[in-house]
Amino acid sequence: MWMYLGLLAALFLGLHNLCKKHAVQGNEVFPVLLGTVSSGFLFVATFYLLSIFYPDYALDNGYNFQDISWKTHGFIFMKSAIMASSWVLAYQALKHLPITIVTPIRSAGPFFTFIGAIIIYKESPNLYQWIGFFLIIFSVILYSRIGKKEGLNFKRNKWIFAIIGATFLGASSGLYDKFLIQNLSLNPQTLQFWFCVYTILILLVILTITWFPYAEKRKAFTWRWTIIAVGILLQAADYFYFKALQDPDALIMLLSAIKRSQILIAVVVGGLIFKEKNKRKKLVPLFGIMMGVFLILYS
Repeated sequence: MWMYLGLLAALFLGLHNLCKKHAVQGNEVFPVLLGTVSSGFLFVATFYLLSIFYPDYALDNGYNFQDISWKTHGFIFMKSAIMASSWVLAYQALKHLPITIVTPIRSAGPFFTFIGAIIIYKESPNLYQWIGFFLIIFSVILYSRIGKKEGLNFKRNKWIFAIIGATFLGASSGLYDKFLIQNLSLNPQTLQFWFCVYTILILLVILTITWFPYAEKRKAFTWRWTIIAVGILLQAADYFYFKALQDPDALIMLLSAIKRSQILIAVVVGGLIFKEKNKRKKLVPLFGIMMGVFLILYS
């Protein structure tokens, strides 16, 4: 069952990435990020209010919120700090790079999760899983060659380093999620609610320094409906992902790889919508990544 929940998370993540590309194109990144997180928070907060005024109904329908200790709040704050850093890097990179380059590099995230799952959680991969992960990495290298044809030098372009850093931090957060869900016994909605609260606080501090004092930057910001869509779609994806992690049999290395199937939406549909170049050539490494995911599922 947890694999199917992972596929649902991948579906919402793919749609989330398309909306995110539209939200950041030619726009100020930090207020977009704050808007998306705030939109997601309001979505989750609706259920939080329902659980306060109608606790029995919330409990019967599986979205009750837990009372947690200050120590647990500290653990959630750490996740917020990790993901806020990852998002700041990822949004900046997405603003300056094609989605058909950014998304496949992000697809290398399972490799970092894979290594962490072996070292931290002692998850044992088999031969097919090894082949699948290295096939994903090899496919990302092919994308880098295609990227050079679009005027991107992967060694000198700072936005490439930004998206690599975002990918590493995102993978670290994925490993941390298993600890929060399984070791601390947090349910998805409680984690999502407080994660959004602390992330908004962190982003407000960043914007107070980098955006609010500058009138030109404030005028350059354009509100778009996709900002709201990004926040809601991300919370939907996270909910199914966290529900999958609640299963004690769930393997974080496999869930991380299953989520990468989102690139099918981002590369194929996104390439058509945003009219990016070399779409046919990008289908070759895309096929390699999908084969890597298939091998992991097959194993």
